[in-house]
Amino acid sequence: MVGSPALAFQEPLLFPWRDVRTNVVYGLNRSKLGREEAKSRAETALADVGLADRADAWPSTLSGGQAQRVSLARALVAEPELLLLDEPFGALDALTRLTMRRLLLDLWREHGFGVLLVTHDVDEAVALADRVLVLDEGRLIHSLTIEKPRPAMGEGTAESEHHRAELLDKLGVRL
Repeated sequence: MVGSPALAFQEPLLFPWRDVRTNVVYGLNRSKLGREEAKSRAETALADVGLADRADAWPSTLSGGQAQRVSLARALVAEPELLLLDEPFGALDALTRLTMRRLLLDLWREHGFGVLLVTHDVDEAVALADRVLVLDEGRLIHSLTIEKPRPAMGEGTAESEHHRAELLDKLGVRL
C-alpha cells in the first residue's frame, strides 16, 4: 500500500521457495494491484537496487549483499513514506556495507521517503543520519543533529570526526 511504512531487517528473510521477483512482489501482499502491475513494480524496485538481472534467481544463489538488496527492494516496492531499517547492513562485509550505504542514500534522494535506521555502528549513523539518538536500556541519553550537506561517502571531515567522538563518548568509549 502506497504510503504505508515498510521494513527491512538485518537478515533478509527471503522465502527460499520463491524466486527473487516473487519475494519482492510479496512486499505488495496487501495491495489491490493486478498481477502484471505487481510484477512491473517488482522489476522497477529490483532495477533501483541494481538487481534487475537477478529477478528469476533463487535466494540460495545470492550473495549476502544481493539478498539484502532484494530485502530492500521488497520494502521499496510498496512506495513507502517511511522505511524502517533494523541493522540492515550488520551482517555484511565492510565493502558491501559501504556500497549499501551509498545505495540507501541514492534511493532516499530519488524517492524522498523518511528513514528510521537502527544501528550499532557509529560511523554508519554519522554517514547516514540527519539526527542520531543514543539509547541506553531503552532510555534516550543523547541527541545529535547532523547538519547538511554531508561529505561524500567515506570522506571524513573534522565535523564528522567530532560527531563520531561525541557519540563514542556518550556510549562510554574512550579513545
